Formats: sequence, structure tokens, C-alpha cells
Amino acid sequence: MNDKPARSRILIVDDLPGNIKVLAELLKDEYDISMTTQGQDALRLAQNGTLELILLDIVMPDLDGFEVCRRLRENPRTRGIPVIFVTGQGDTEDEARGFAMGAVDYITKPFSAPIVRARVKTHLGLKLAREQIEKSNQEIRHLNDNLVAVLSEQKKANALLDRANQFIRSTFGRYMSEDVVATILDSPDGLRLGGEKREVTVMMSDLRGFTLLSERRAPEEVVAMLNRYLEIMTEILLQYNGTIIEFMGDGILALFGAPIRRMDDPQRAVACALAMQLAMERVNTENRRRCFPEFKMGVGLNTGMVVAGNIGSDKRTKYGVVGSAINLTARIESLTVGGQVLISDATAQACGPILAIEQSWEVMPKGAGKPLTIHQVSGIGAPYGLHLPPTEALQLHPLTPPLKVRVRVMEGKHAGLAEHTGTLIALTPPMAELLSDLHAERLTNLQIELYDEQGQRITRDLYAKVLTEDDGQGRQTIHFTSTPPEAEEFFEKVCQSRPLPETHH
Repeated sequence: MNDKPARSRILIVDDLPGNIKVLAELLKDEYDISMTTQGQDALRLAQNGTLELILLDIVMPDLDGFEVCRRLRENPRTRGIPVIFVTGQGDTEDEARGFAMGAVDYITKPFSAPIVRARVKTHLGLKLAREQIEKSNQEIRHLNDNLVAVLSEQKKANALLDRANQFIRSTFGRYMSEDVVATILDSPDGLRLGGEKREVTVMMSDLRGFTLLSERRAPEEVVAMLNRYLEIMTEILLQYNGTIIEFMGDGILALFGAPIRRMDDPQRAVACALAMQLAMERVNTENRRRCFPEFKMGVGLNTGMVVAGNIGSDKRTKYGVVGSAINLTARIESLTVGGQVLISDATAQACGPILAIEQSWEVMPKGAGKPLTIHQVSGIGAPYGLHLPPTEALQLHPLTPPLKVRVRVMEGKHAGLAEHTGTLIALTPPMAELLSDLHAERLTNLQIELYDEQGQRITRDLYAKVLTEDDGQGRQTIHFTSTPPEAEEFFEKVCQSRPLPETHH
């Protein structure tokens, strides 16, 4: 007798066979996979009643994904099949339209393998749990018609419901913290839409230059690098009782103070951020072993009021958070360079003298009504006792002749139209001295087009952040935040050919 449980059957629909192959490789060890590149074929395959879940692209030659999803929901035989959009269309309007068509989830490309696996498991689990609960409810209704056996049968029904809840707890726990799962399941109103206003410390982290790196590497390498990084960071966040709200590609959004509030939330959030920075050596050790490039991460923290709770619709709900404190945290994180932890003044005051502040300054983030004081944290005292290694002062190589550059100011994720000419007059990566007519404010993000001594362009994908104010003559120190391989190789040759001058004491 074969007691092995039946494997769930998943249909992957995408007009590009290469995308289908990547998803199939991720899931084939746990599920039976069917594949098609046509929307009409997807509707036909869904009719046979054996599909448990559909991974659906939006852009297809015959019927687009939105139309396929709409027809699935209109058909009584297929409306119960969960649909997850897996698409390169990441606009908020597209995501909202996907949920309006009846999808249960929306994943943008390039995706993370753990997120795809976790969400597939979650929605298959929720489908099974709903079926178990419906079966339990049918049994309870039947028991109410048979009062003689109601007590014994009620016990049986409760056991079935308890098993269903345990299944949901286990399934949710694969990619949500236990605090969130407990809040959703342990209270009678746990699944009800709505939220509450509370003070939290928000954390956002992001890898510097990862978007450019992902465009230049094979998908398998990108996924492998991202998986290892997220695995280590998730382990630390859960260790410090952080609630992971969302993975945003290579970025992480987490809360300290919701759904469970603790007295040391701000201090624990800063300690967690420092622990994450210290753990980057583990990430990069593995990257070096596998001949992958090294990563640098920036972390921003802010303490403020948010609305946290279950957000969504009756068809799809997630634990989320909204409020201006989230936007402010994103702005603080955008000001970091690799290896930094920057916090708002509100977080610094909430933590008190336990913090080691390396430097503080005022900035005027885009959209803010008044200057914002931010602090660079290098350590935290007892009971955490975490300190980042001291930053060594770099001596820059003078460049004679200087290197020609063209510079544009970044406006969000896009470079502005105004172009400025300039030169790099000194260099020791990741730092350089820029001489230009730009006169940029401190912490401004720049896109740099780099040329060699003969005027040949090396790259236009060099990015940097301004570290110092203009000295009055157009000189400013910059820190490279994303350096493509061709620029790294060029900088190495330049520095080797122009040794530092000797220092006499």
C-alpha cells in the first residue's frame, strides 16, 4: 500500500519558455508541473478539475493574464483555483488590477526563489484549509440536526477545526513572523480587515547596486546570491523580534512594535540593524567562495506613528502598515551608503545615551516640510554590546591629468535631464574628489558617465553619493554606491599607475 501523499498540480502560464523553465525548476521537486504559453490552453487545462494553483504571466499573445484570470473567476468549475500573477509589470495600477480580477497574490520579476516557494505553499495551504473548514462547517450543521449525538460530534468538529488552524499557522509561518500568525489566529477578530494606530520603529534595508548587478548576471546566480542574503537577514530579524512586513526585491521592510509592542522596541531595532551590518561579512564570505561580487547594505530607521493591521479585501488580506513614518524611513534609507546605519532624531531620542553616534547632520529630504536631523550610528551599549568596525580614513590618489566625467543628479530612481561636466581629481575607491559646476547638496545621489585619459567612455552606469558640501571652488568628496565591473577594473589600473605620494614626518 502506498501512503505517500498526492502532489499538488500547478500550472505555469508564460509566453516565454525560459521563464517557465526557471519557475518549473524551483517547484518541480514538490509539485507536479503543467506548462503552457497560451492563455486559451490555460483555460482548457483548468477545466479538468485537477489543478490546485496557477502561476500566470500578464503579457501573452492570445489572451492576456488579466482576461484569463477574469474568465477563470466567472466559471464555477475554475473559480476556486488560486491564481498568482508572476510578471515583469510592477506598477501599482497593474497590481491593483490583478487583485481586482480575483488573483490571490502578485509577484514581480525578477523574483526571489524563497518568496515564490513560500507564497505557493501559503496559498495551497490556505486553499486546503478553507476546504477543511468548509467540511468541518458542513459536519457541524449536520450535527445540529442530530441533537442526540451533538456533544460527542461537537468534540470531533472542534478537533477538525483545530487541525485546520494548526495547518494555517504552519503555512503562514513559512514567511511571516510568529507574532503576526498568533495575532491573526489567536483572537476572534484576527482575520477581520482593519488596523490600529500605534508607535513603531520602522526599518528599511537595501543592497547598493544590486539592480545593476542583477541585470548583468544570469538569473540563477542572482537568485542564489539573493537567497543567501535574505536567509541570513531573516534569521537576525526574527532573533531580534522584528516583524518582517515585506521583501521588496533586495530590500526589506520590517517593524519593531507591531503587532506586539515591547518597551525596548527602538533600542532592539538599532541593535538588529547593527547585527545585520556585521553579518554582511558572512554574506560576502560566501559570495567570495562562489566567485560572486561582494554586497554592501544601507539601513534606515525611524520611530513614529503608523496604522498597522490587516489590509486588503475579502479575497486577499495581508498584515501591513501605512503612514508618513514609512515614507520618512524610506527617505532616510536612501541617504545611506553601503555599511551605514542612519536613524531619525525620533529614534535617537527614544534610544537614549545607549547609542554611539558617529556623526549627525541636517538634511532636507524631497517632500519634507522642514529639515530632518539624522544620525549615523556606529554602536549600541549594554545589554546588546554591538559595534561596527571603525572606518579607516582613506588617502586619495591625486589624478594628473584628471579623469573627465559627466554628472546628473538622481531624481528618485531616474537621472535628471540636466547634465554637468566635471573631473575626478583624486581617487581611492570607493571614494573620489569631484570638481564640477554642480554644487550639489550633501547626500545627493549622482549618476556619473566616466571617461579615460583619451576621452573614451568607460561606463555610464557609475553611481555615487555626495559626502561633503562644496568647498567654494567646486570640489566635493563623493562615495561610489554602485560600481560596474568595467569601472572597477579601470579604477584599479589608474590607482596602480599613480601611487600615493610619500608622507614625511
